[in-house]
Amino acid sequence: MNKFLVLVANGNETIEIFTVIDYLRRIGVKLDIASTEESKELKTSQDVSFKADISFSDIKEEDYMGVYIPGGTKGAYAMRDNEKVLDLLRRFNDAGKIIGAICAGPVVLNEAGILSDKKATSFPDMKDEMDQTGEYVDNEIVVTDGNITTGRGAAVTNYLALRLAYIIGGDEAVVKLKHGTQHEAVEKYFGFEY
Repeated sequence: MNKFLVLVANGNETIEIFTVIDYLRRIGVKLDIASTEESKELKTSQDVSFKADISFSDIKEEDYMGVYIPGGTKGAYAMRDNEKVLDLLRRFNDAGKIIGAICAGPVVLNEAGILSDKKATSFPDMKDEMDQTGEYVDNEIVVTDGNITTGRGAAVTNYLALRLAYIIGGDEAVVKLKHGTQHEAVEKYFGFEY
């Protein structure tokens, strides 16, 4: 159980897919990109073509420590409307596995009913669709409550990825990422530390 699962569909946001994949791989996390569509050949919301590693039917849940759902409204809605995806999220949540989602992705978690006792955030335009969330958080870019981490949108994907890295690998993983991606320089320049 040392791998991470990234669920994708046609229409997910490019930055939100690949930033998290990049950051987790930089700290040595093995992961599988699983298509929730019929085909493993997919396109992002910005029309970038890519190929998932595995089909949804190939997922062996016991192999994964967690799952991530990127945003992009079309892709998030496709997963929100997929009962197999919702069931997987419920099982991961019941097992206490790490669950991350960003932008429109948290609506999938909301639909699965796993946010009812959690604080969470999403892209602001999705707020009304987060109707099964314990507490919607407007004033934070990344929110972690128990095993679930949510983020607001594409511009904060790196911060969600840093939070997931911290949850998985602690301070050492975050220090490594901040140096390798030059977050440390950005934070020094702007005078803040995340």
